[in-house]
Amino acid sequence: MWNAEITSSWLAGFTVCLSLIVSIGAQNVYVLRQAVRGEHTRACVAWCVGSDALLIGAGVAGMAQLLSSRPDVAYWCGWGGVLFLLGYGLFALHRMAFAQNALVLAEGDAVAPRSVLAVLGALAVITLLNPHVYLDTVVLIGSIGARQAGELKWFFVVGAACASLVWFCLLSAAAQRLRPLFAKPVAWRVLDGITGVMMLVLAWWVWQGLVVA
Repeated sequence: MWNAEITSSWLAGFTVCLSLIVSIGAQNVYVLRQAVRGEHTRACVAWCVGSDALLIGAGVAGMAQLLSSRPDVAYWCGWGGVLFLLGYGLFALHRMAFAQNALVLAEGDAVAPRSVLAVLGALAVITLLNPHVYLDTVVLIGSIGARQAGELKWFFVVGAACASLVWFCLLSAAAQRLRPLFAKPVAWRVLDGITGVMMLVLAWWVWQGLVVA
């Protein structure tokens, strides 16, 4: 039966996850872009919520402790993340600077729509190869959830998943309202510029952590 302890654990998961997920990250930008294009938005939201729940659950179940006990695994995963973020950021900046307006609009208007598998495949790469995702979900949120007593930790995971669902639904709804704005190439260039700079900053941040370690 639902009681005050369950409510407290659920609310803790909801607030912790929401406080960390509301930021401009690679996953959020990708979902924003797909929602503006109107291309498999629901599938993207479902993937993001499901992956958040699984990664947080893994952290609660002990993945955070495993990574802390195997610094070599965390170290090489970090370098893989640096290369991914660097490449992603440079590609976005190259597209911002050199893509022709017609190509920018074609991508934004989904003239050549992709299959749901192609869209989710790219989103999976962005999610699973980004070390920032693991830091937020597995290490930070998972470690907090693991402190919950007994079965209450799983209500914490449910609360975190609910926060993820609320955020990505709001993000996709807001993006759909911005479609008239993205009818202009300059809007896509600005989004690519923000994405590129953000990815390079994240790459630098992860690299700094590896160097200091």
